[in-house]
Amino acid sequence: MAEASDSTSDSQEMLAPGTRVTVIQDPSWAGPWQAEFQGEVGDLEAPEPVRHPMAQDGEMAYWVIFDEPQYDSDGDGPYRKAQIWGRYLRRTSNV
Repeated sequence: MAEASDSTSDSQEMLAPGTRVTVIQDPSWAGPWQAEFQGEVGDLEAPEPVRHPMAQDGEMAYWVIFDEPQYDSDGDGPYRKAQIWGRYLRRTSNV
């Protein structure tokens, strides 16, 4: 599991379209996705602030295009892309 310091929202560093990311699971529950996986920040829409009572200060949501279709923690899917909160994204290499 990734530590909170690995998330993009803690540093409030914006992720540009094309940035490779790992979508991580929340350390306190088995979600929001069934597994951790790779993807790329898309350019479908600009990142936007998360407007939710559980959002962290300055947290952004990004459209992420998945390398492989994924199922969420409820078993819904498969999804090829989704809008994902910054706390669940960790920058990875562009290899």
